[in-house]
Amino acid sequence: MPDTKISFQSNGRKLVGTVRVPNGVKPGERRPAWIVMHGFGSNSSSSNVLEPCKMFEDLGYVTLRFDMPGCGESEGERGNLICLEQVQAASDGLTFLAKHPNVEGDRIGLIGSSFGAAIAVYTIGVDKRVAASISSGGWGDGERKFRGQHPGEAAWKKFTDMLAEGKRHREKTGKSLMVPRYDIVPIPQHLRGHLASNSIHEFTAETAQSMYDFRADDVIGGAAGRPILLLHSSVDSVTPTEQSIEMFKRAGQPCDLHLFAETDHFMFAESNTRVRTVIYDWLDKYFPVQARAAAA
Repeated sequence: MPDTKISFQSNGRKLVGTVRVPNGVKPGERRPAWIVMHGFGSNSSSSNVLEPCKMFEDLGYVTLRFDMPGCGESEGERGNLICLEQVQAASDGLTFLAKHPNVEGDRIGLIGSSFGAAIAVYTIGVDKRVAASISSGGWGDGERKFRGQHPGEAAWKKFTDMLAEGKRHREKTGKSLMVPRYDIVPIPQHLRGHLASNSIHEFTAETAQSMYDFRADDVIGGAAGRPILLLHSSVDSVTPTEQSIEMFKRAGQPCDLHLFAETDHFMFAESNTRVRTVIYDWLDKYFPVQARAAAA
């Protein structure tokens, strides 16, 4: 079945996305679904989104992918990415998708990579409608994550000075201080090719502050009883591996944690066979495709 372009409202903004129903699904037949969320300043056409979408569609799940506020084709101040607004966008996307005639409204999961993974975990912790969550290279404590990404006294001072200057700039001018992408989240040169075309490369200082203050660690326990799968590279060059380990410690059950030595931060883009095998086994156990018949 071809992609269906859609839009929905979140905080007064029109967010743009795509729904895909697997081939062979009959009119009125309902399937479980996944909302696939992109990473920091990326968009729904990134390989880290398209690869999971294809995987789920091949398995028989409906998928929704959309551009977060201020990203891609969605409305919102470009480069101003506020974490809790993205959580609200995920919840609003679930509200939209639950009304689709081919979707089981009570069986919608969230999956994301990096920034999108943090949103997926936070949202399942605060929105009881989320049935399951998968995090790839996500993070649970913004301050601790940034300390790992800006190691050493000089690098940490540069980062925190930027946050302070952002506040002063806003108070003085009424406008946001714009900050280069890699001053917020450093990415090694050899991995930058994984960034989606049209990714954002300059952000407001408020974006960095929002990420600094964001703590999925504090809410992940609220998902107890609903399955979470945490995936992380054991040698992640972008998001410190300890972030997923600490989330696992704080999560209720069922929650699974898998570390992979042979991949890096963009594991979905790398189409890693072992990662997919882990996901397939987890889905079979916790979130299988069991189509419900069309309404009489």
